Amino acid sequence: MNDSLRYARHIALPRFGTGGQQRLGKSSALVIGLGGLGSVASLYLANAGIGHLLINDFDRVDASNLPRQLLFRAADVGSFKTDATAARLREANPAVQVSTLNRQLELPALQAAALDCDVVLDCTDNFRTRLLINAACVATRKPLVSGAVIRFEGQVAVFPNQGTGPCYRCLYSDEDENFASCAGQGVLAPVAGTIGTIQASEALKLLLGIESGLRDCLWAYDGLSGATRRVGIRRKTGCPACGNG
Repeated sequence: MNDSLRYARHIALPRFGTGGQQRLGKSSALVIGLGGLGSVASLYLANAGIGHLLINDFDRVDASNLPRQLLFRAADVGSFKTDATAARLREANPAVQVSTLNRQLELPALQAAALDCDVVLDCTDNFRTRLLINAACVATRKPLVSGAVIRFEGQVAVFPNQGTGPCYRCLYSDEDENFASCAGQGVLAPVAGTIGTIQASEALKLLLGIESGLRDCLWAYDGLSGATRRVGIRRKTGCPACGNG
């Protein structure tokens, strides 16, 4: 397919253009977690024309995933999420290079994976993993787009991680480890899609150098009321990950 036709609506954007599309084609992203957030975010990134997607998960598709994890089909139940996702992404855009990491990553492996990419999307569902991803992004100075969803609510936070701003650990402390994990909790399927879509949009802006109003901010969405709010995040002195004193 002719790229100028496929990406015509991107190229028509004043802050995008042909140069932006070419830049995107040379860019890469690491998507960690292929659930309700990661399946949507990865599909948008692939269809947008990103050059390389590195996807990570260690779980298999379950029937209960199907309402919100839109890349998967009934026939995928029992398959590894990385395998099913890679197949769908390559089908959606054969030009994208898709690499898979089908295992749980600890800090050294997360740092190595982050170093290979231009932006990291945290689409996981537990606090411990989020802290590890944040630590890897701070250490490698890779921008992080963090997303979470539970019940009718979702949130996105964007951390450029250039050594001057806050990080995810500035937002949450060790005491927050007792927060309910998203895993096993009820989730309204379209809310997961909303958050995954915002994550993809923020990742694209980071890759293209387009300024975002969510930089160093937490954006929260209430799926019941339809209300949103944005809260600025300050760098925390003594933060275990990025502390400046």
